[in-house]
Amino acid sequence: MLSLELRHLAALRAIAEEGTFAGAARRLGYTQSAVSQQIAALERITSARLVERPPGRRPLGLTPAGALMLRHGAAILARAQAVEADLAATLSGGTLRLGTYQSVGVHVLPQLLPRFTATCPQVAVELRESASDFELLDLVERGELDLTFCMLPVEEGPFATTELLADPYVLVVARDSALAERRRVTTREIAALPLIGFRSCRNDHRIEAQLRARGFEPSIVFRSDDNPTVQALVAAGIGAALMPRLTVDLANRRNACVDVGEMFPPRLVGLVWHCDREQSDAARTLIAMAEEICRGLGTNSSEDEGMRGSSLRETPRRRG
Repeated sequence: MLSLELRHLAALRAIAEEGTFAGAARRLGYTQSAVSQQIAALERITSARLVERPPGRRPLGLTPAGALMLRHGAAILARAQAVEADLAATLSGGTLRLGTYQSVGVHVLPQLLPRFTATCPQVAVELRESASDFELLDLVERGELDLTFCMLPVEEGPFATTELLADPYVLVVARDSALAERRRVTTREIAALPLIGFRSCRNDHRIEAQLRARGFEPSIVFRSDDNPTVQALVAAGIGAALMPRLTVDLANRRNACVDVGEMFPPRLVGLVWHCDREQSDAARTLIAMAEEICRGLGTNSSEDEGMRGSSLRETPRRRG
C-alpha cells in the first residue's frame, strides 16, 4: 500500500462513475491508456481484480474488492481535498466559502453578513445556495465549502456540527380556511387535507414519515423547493402546508398559521464544517455571530410560536 497514489484512486472513482475507460479519461483529462495503466497499477498493488470488464460495449463495473477499495478511497480523496482547501485558505487568507438555503438567506444572512464584514473586512464571503443538504454536505466533504448551514442531524461523514436554532413547524392554511382561527388541529385533520410539500427537504420527508407511522397517508398534491411558491398555492386554496416557521412569510396576510409544534419535532438548524480541517479565525468568528443572531431569532419566535433557541454544541459526525 505504500505504492498507492491518489491518481490510482481517482481513476477507480472515475471508472465507477463513468462506466467506461474513455469516459473516465475525459473526466480526468488523461488518455484512455493512462487510465488503464492506473487501474492496472492499483490491481497490482492490491493483488485483486477491482474492475469487471464485460465483453462488448457494456459498462464497466467494480468487483466486490473494487467497491471496498473505492469506499476507503473516497475518504482518502476527500481528506486530500480538505488538505488542499486548508492550504489554499492559509495562502490566500481572504475568502470564506459558506453554504446556505432559502430561509437562512431571508432571516440570518441579512444580519450576519454586514456584522461579519464590519469585524473582518479583509475576508470575502462566497455564498453557495442549494435546496439540498446532501449537495452542501458533499461540498464540505470535498473541501469546496468551509462552512454550511444545514439541517441537523447530518448524515454520517467527516463533519463537525454546531446546533444554532430549533425551528418549530406550523400548518399554513388559506386565510378563509375553516382551520385559520383554530389554535390546535389534530393529526387526522392534517392528513385529510391536500398538502403542498417540499421536494428536497430532508426534514419535510421525516414529517411525512411521522404521519405514516401514525397510520395516516399524507395527500401530497404538489412539491416545490421555493417557499413563496408553496405559500402562494396555499393562499390560492390549492392545499395546506406543514412548514418550519422561519420559511413562512408572516407578512402574507392571505395565509394563516396554526401551531403544530407539539405534534412534530422542530427542524434543527446548524452550521457544519469538515472535522479534519483547521478552522480559521474567520470561521470561528462567523460561527459565534451566527450563534448570537439565531439565539435572538429563537427568543423572538418563542413569544408567538413556542420556538426556543438551543445552546451551541459541537458534535463530530464520522462515517462508521
